[in-house]
Amino acid sequence: QVQLVESGGGLVQPGGSLRLSCAASGFTLDSYAIGWFRQAPGKEREGVSCISSSDGSTYYADSVKGRFTMFRDNAKNTVYLQMSNLKPEDTANYYCAADDSDINVITAIHDKDYRYLEVWGQGTLVTVSS
Repeated sequence: QVQLVESGGGLVQPGGSLRLSCAASGFTLDSYAIGWFRQAPGKEREGVSCISSSDGSTYYADSVKGRFTMFRDNAKNTVYLQMSNLKPEDTANYYCAADDSDINVITAIHDKDYRYLEVWGQGTLVTVSS
């Protein structure tokens, strides 16, 4: 069964850190482009970051640039999102998604067109609050 499972969410104070994991089963992540997305209550889903399937290059939304880092651990078939200096506005459900096309992930990130992404996780909740 092809699936992605996110974990690592939780409650953290402003300024704190969390590391989200996106573990794959049924397929090998290192040949896929991966995106992280988030959706806050009452708001649209938005792209946070993505990593290329080919050269490992990464992209970050302006709202998280310099605070979030996305990276792969191919041995664990897992992609991570390291989040630092968290702010209350980072509160959201965070989802990872995979596709064998970098273009589909980039389109999802920039155009909010999620139709073509092959696999989605179920999400993990991040709450930033004092």
